[in-house]
Amino acid sequence: MTVYFIGAGPGAADLITVRGRDLLARCQVCLYPGSLTPTELLDHCPDGARLVDTADLTLDQIIDEQVAAHRRGADVARLTSGDPSVYSAVAEQMRRLDAAGVPYEVVPGVPAFAAAAAVLKRELTVPTVGQSVVLTRAQARSTSMPEGEKLAAFAATGTTLALHLAVNRIEQVVEELLPYYGADCPAAVVALASQPGEQVVRGTVGDLVGMVRDAGITRAATIFVGPVLAAEGFPDSFLYSAGRDRSKQPTPL
Repeated sequence: MTVYFIGAGPGAADLITVRGRDLLARCQVCLYPGSLTPTELLDHCPDGARLVDTADLTLDQIIDEQVAAHRRGADVARLTSGDPSVYSAVAEQMRRLDAAGVPYEVVPGVPAFAAAAAVLKRELTVPTVGQSVVLTRAQARSTSMPEGEKLAAFAATGTTLALHLAVNRIEQVVEELLPYYGADCPAAVVALASQPGEQVVRGTVGDLVGMVRDAGITRAATIFVGPVLAAEGFPDSFLYSAGRDRSKQPTPL
């Protein structure tokens, strides 16, 4: 058997990948985070599948479910919100499955920041304006940030920031960002991207605290900061430039 870590996407049930949907349809066990998974996704599970809400389970209990399924010869769909590569807590699960000799695979999904950028109708990498994106979070009631991964250090680069798990500390976030981006730097917050109740606020770094508080946004939000959010008059990408020499084909990898 195999445990499949499947990115369930940012919230909308139809944003799961075709591969993820098809795996759900043939796995005899599905572990899912109840507070983050749309119930429509579970409709893809086969009749008689064991459905386990992990919202209130410990890591040990989750691993016990996976190991027990392995011993029965049952495949497991382990749904994660967004994409497994970012803030999904799969690293510790994979470590324990390695120790238990249980095979697993990872199926990517649509991350929350990508869904939020789509809601904003903004590309986060714009020619000559911004070519890098930093995905990070603010320290709160969670695992401490590694030494050196400070918000101020990222802000000093002036690059586009996508902040997760930070909206409830918006005052501290703005205080740290202001010296580097300035009050007039474009900013936006998208809450519950692709989900019912989706909210979007746009403004500047100086407006962020008031915008967030007035909108009553308290969870499942991504904060964006950077000039790309209001970029205009930038040059066209070289990719489609008329001056690009298209006679030379790229060398196969």
